[in-house]
Amino acid sequence: MSAEIEIVNDKEQSRYEARVDGETVAVADYVKQPGIVSFTHTETFAGHKGQGIAGKVIDRALRDAADEGLEVMPFCSFVADYVAEHREFLELVPEERRGEFGL
Repeated sequence: MSAEIEIVNDKEQSRYEARVDGETVAVADYVKQPGIVSFTHTETFAGHKGQGIAGKVIDRALRDAADEGLEVMPFCSFVADYVAEHREFLELVPEERRGEFGL
């Protein structure tokens, strides 16, 4: 993919979006509560799968959560798998809840 990927936090829709040339190509939905962000769904749209875009979206979302001091609830299996593969984010998931997400 030669076009640059722009990742934005669309707070009105409670989701992160990856955009290429203004087109939304992947999303990560979340629900924010005081001190916690729960990721509920991640999707890459047809024609853009297999390019690592969803991983870039989740990486940004988790870094934002860390910057805001939020605990992360990875209800979306893609996010849980991403945390499992990128252990630097494990501390964002409360230790007593990690087993619930296979971490």
